[in-house]
Amino acid sequence: FNFGAAPPLPVQRMGAGGPEEEYRIALDVQGRAGGDAGTGGGGARAAAEADYVSFWERQASRLSWFKKWDRALDWNPPFARWFAGGTINASYNALDVPAGKDPSRTAIVWEGEDGSVRALSYGQLLDAVCRFANALLSLGVGRGDRVAVYLPVVPEAVAAMLACARIGAVHTVVFSGFSAAALRDRIDDSGAKVLVTADGCLRRGSVLPLKRIADEAADGSAAGSLERIVVARRMGGRCECPMRDGRDMYWDDLAAAAPASCRPAELDSAHPLFILYTSGTTGRPKGVLHGTGGYLVHVHSTFGWAFGPAAAAPGSVFHCTADIGWVTGHSYVAYGPLLHGATQLICEGAPDHPSPSRMWDMVRRHRVTALYTTPTALRMSMRHGEAAVGEGPFPSLRLLGSVGEPISPEVWRWYFERIGGRRCPVIDTWWQTETGGMMASALPALESAPLRPGSAGPPVPGVDLRVVGEDGSEAPAGQKGHLVAVRPWPGMMLTLWGDDERYRKAYWSRFAGAYHAGDYAVRDEGGYLRLLGRDDDVLSIAGHRLGTAEIEAAIATCPGIAESAACGVPDEVRGEALVAFVVPRAGAQADPGGMRADVSAALRREIGPVAAVRDVHVVERMPRTRSGKIMRRLLRAMACGEEAGDTSTLEDGEAVEAVRRALRRGE
Repeated sequence: FNFGAAPPLPVQRMGAGGPEEEYRIALDVQGRAGGDAGTGGGGARAAAEADYVSFWERQASRLSWFKKWDRALDWNPPFARWFAGGTINASYNALDVPAGKDPSRTAIVWEGEDGSVRALSYGQLLDAVCRFANALLSLGVGRGDRVAVYLPVVPEAVAAMLACARIGAVHTVVFSGFSAAALRDRIDDSGAKVLVTADGCLRRGSVLPLKRIADEAADGSAAGSLERIVVARRMGGRCECPMRDGRDMYWDDLAAAAPASCRPAELDSAHPLFILYTSGTTGRPKGVLHGTGGYLVHVHSTFGWAFGPAAAAPGSVFHCTADIGWVTGHSYVAYGPLLHGATQLICEGAPDHPSPSRMWDMVRRHRVTALYTTPTALRMSMRHGEAAVGEGPFPSLRLLGSVGEPISPEVWRWYFERIGGRRCPVIDTWWQTETGGMMASALPALESAPLRPGSAGPPVPGVDLRVVGEDGSEAPAGQKGHLVAVRPWPGMMLTLWGDDERYRKAYWSRFAGAYHAGDYAVRDEGGYLRLLGRDDDVLSIAGHRLGTAEIEAAIATCPGIAESAACGVPDEVRGEALVAFVVPRAGAQADPGGMRADVSAALRREIGPVAAVRDVHVVERMPRTRSGKIMRRLLRAMACGEEAGDTSTLEDGEAVEAVRRALRRGE
């Protein structure tokens, strides 16, 4: 990127909702990556609008295929099969291709919470992946078999995913902060044959005994599919790690005995690559199933358009702070950067531990050039004050990104000014587990377009996003509506694991012929999208999605609680905080302190620490509609001190008074 000598100046434009701030930053057009046939963003967008299928074919040609596709798209709504008849391998594209160009280039730099550092070149990572792929084959894992990965952010997590991809196994990564019950549910639902975990890991100064949690999950499994547990030695003897003869084995022992070469499987473009579970509006998590060819094309394209030479040019260092257990860790850690031959920094633990300055110290120490993090992490730094950031801005940084939740204009400006020194573009990316990769964002590596604080930007080329009203008609600029996609895109999921009908009902039944994202949005006159939060019963806590039904199912395990309702309230650091309203069982002691302790323990046991509850309010009854549904919207409004809004469907006004009394008591 070539930035002008003068700092970018904010300009005022008139959006549908009034004046809107805009920043323009001059970029070197010659340094852009990923355009369409050598054109800039305007040419790419024009080509995509003229023929979006041919446009995505041209993007697909940038990857290495064993056999070219026969048809670019088989579209049988709501099921899409991209690049039908083509054969490809994700591991080959992510490792063999860049290693063939320069095996000595650093692929991953890892830093542990204790300060330990490891670095792997593309050649070394390829060797590790091939050995582990052969180890999986020796354990009887074949094409289509599922492998559960329950690891912290360590190089072995990336290697395990790529090893599965190499042999055609399907990986399902489970966030290492989830409980044994959550892990067991995902093992059972996917029918995983092998579980890959670690002896333990560090989290905020404590040792998390992952192997013990894995044992508890395996022992409670009802599916009977799990045959082996493979354990990576992260803690080096600092953590007790019970091993069961005949079932458990260590990663390094398997790898040492395995050949160093493993031919990549030539897989159909639609061959399943991974299952990733995401919360829904029912108690059962949804297993989002992604294929190989279309997903790789989408992730490769969007990584290049968004980050380009700031992340992948020689001497650049890309750092995405996402955990490997979330989709951002899949698309923009395990796959996107490696597909571009980038050097990336990954790290174990939280960005503000062991000190509030940890993330910024790593940016300085490793000379990060492109940073992709969450608004939650940025708000934490803002709360800790100037000492957490230290001297700035950061001379190595060239591009800043945000992911996981909408970034407010205030946080955007702080990021732009305090961290980027008013010279680094800030991109606010919107996408979902279900979409595979970015769907809306400014793309400074592709086009010179204005940056607007608080706005995710326009849809990426080849994607058609619209804002519609309740009747499905397109909403005018400036009017809030539901965000939908009206045509297929390569990164879209294949279906929900084992449940085509749930996929159809959950995503394609709300608006005819359109994918319903489940988010509210506003589109301005220039086509930029501003995200306004969920339009369903899903909370976004520090960027992690948790369904209210899933939370309430966990609370239902408390013996003294008859009923519960969960809702999210604004939180200045985490975006949303979890608040629970509970009705005690008859005869149970309605002690608020005891109830809160029970709820906290149940959530930690059934879901994990990510489901931390801020407040538990004990109420006599729940406000319901006349059809019997709990009015969570009303509970949320009352918890936030807002007007209740329309209560015409409320069955019992006394229930509202009971909630008000509990809130006044702080119970």
